[in-house]
Amino acid sequence: MADSGITRRRVQAAKLAEEDEEKKEYDAADDTGDGSGSDDRGDDKATRFTLMEQILLLGLKDREGYTSFWNDCISSGLRGCVMIELGLRNRIELEKTGMRKRALLSRKVLLKNDQPTGDVILDEALRHIKETQPGETVTNWVEYLSGETWNPLKLRYQLRNVRERLAKNLVEKGVLTTEKQNFLLFDMTTHPLHDGVLKTKLIKQVQEAVLQRWTNDVHRMDRRMLSLIVLAHASDVLENAFAPLNDQDYEVAMKRVRSILELDYEAESEKKGNGCTDVMWAVFEAFSK
Repeated sequence: MADSGITRRRVQAAKLAEEDEEKKEYDAADDTGDGSGSDDRGDDKATRFTLMEQILLLGLKDREGYTSFWNDCISSGLRGCVMIELGLRNRIELEKTGMRKRALLSRKVLLKNDQPTGDVILDEALRHIKETQPGETVTNWVEYLSGETWNPLKLRYQLRNVRERLAKNLVEKGVLTTEKQNFLLFDMTTHPLHDGVLKTKLIKQVQEAVLQRWTNDVHRMDRRMLSLIVLAHASDVLENAFAPLNDQDYEVAMKRVRSILELDYEAESEKKGNGCTDVMWAVFEAFSK
């Protein structure tokens, strides 16, 4: 009986430690201006954005309320954000390398903690990962969640209507509004910008990350902001954040972004890696191919 009591206390202590680690991650993100939508610590938690919401917000046309019809990158980019979010929230990790070194994209994604995140899209993806045995690689999961797979047995993993669901989240947070627009042959629900202040803050934070707050050491950058920059580029929406810059700042910003994109993510993951942050590096590697 005493042994079982000790075991229960150890399990409970481990869970509390993980929850505290996740809370610290979010608090640190706010303090460092990671692009979560809040510059001040007193901001309402409801205005904290997930990486997916940030990418969508950068990609949405303010007045029209929809993303460019020509952007075919944002779908997979949003699924990459899902994987990174789950990694940063300590829900998933990459399998250990063992004695023999293995590439990031050959390591399987493992469930670390099945506790719900409170975000419907993230929890749906988490359930899929939990139910899948044996595990799959990051590249495979991005494809499955996007529905971009030739395997009909994997189509059930597709996250459907992601952009619309994210837009509704942003409507609930007061950033967007909902309208109906007529496009000759059909009506479409759009989500024009309602609160321009929060989007302006987000754009400013992205700009500052590669200008005033730039550091040559990628490991000193906030992981959420680093992820936002890489995935915004992969989703073809980063240009929207840099459009307001003057020519000189634009050139500096793009040069520094290129320096991030040209990194050896395998080598970077070995410097200060763990199973959860390795998910982030693996997603970067997947989108660099």
